[in-house]
Amino acid sequence: MDRLGVTLGLGAGALVVAGLWMGLVQAPPDAVQGEVQRIMYLHVPSILTAYLAFTVVLVCSIGYLVRGTRGWDRLAHASAEVGVVFTAITLFTGAIWGKPTWGVWWTWDARLTGTAVLFLVYLGYLMLRSVVEDQDRAGRFAAVVGILGFFDMIFTHMAVEWFRTLHQPSSLQRGTIDTALRLPLYVNLLAFVVLYAYFLTRRLRLAALDEAIEARDLGG
Repeated sequence: MDRLGVTLGLGAGALVVAGLWMGLVQAPPDAVQGEVQRIMYLHVPSILTAYLAFTVVLVCSIGYLVRGTRGWDRLAHASAEVGVVFTAITLFTGAIWGKPTWGVWWTWDARLTGTAVLFLVYLGYLMLRSVVEDQDRAGRFAAVVGILGFFDMIFTHMAVEWFRTLHQPSSLQRGTIDTALRLPLYVNLLAFVVLYAYFLTRRLRLAALDEAIEARDLGG
């Protein structure tokens, strides 16, 4: 493994351990929700990291459509894969949080529905790339999906402001979260972002190896 990968891997591991210890052990329970609120230290960083991943998909998809450079397409593909993983974590942890808070694992709330659609859009993005054999065509089609999916991300994030929903507004964005809860949340967010960077570099390395093997096979 290259030095960057080792550095990111070790950094991500250390930050995840530190952040989870701060959130699950050190931080006090929420005054209203009690211990169940601790799922926030996974739930919130996972969706914010997914937003980061899909923003990278947007930028790289535009770059690929404009420039036609495979590097843009490769980066968009890798970031979408990692973003789907973090969105799945968001849905899973949200269900765990929702059951004791709302009494149900799932409800067709605007924020929840938007997140589920977001997951399906980028899952479809990945499936599209696997069914279209021509890589250039697959890249162009996927780029369009990646750009359109970004608008669902905006809808999902703003749903709690635009609609009456069960999902609470962002305490972090509004600055209403207590300092004792905010610091562990920031550490976990940093941990997830570094973890995203680690996964992204590993996926890009695998893509480069796959292309090298394909080129060798084609070369006879």
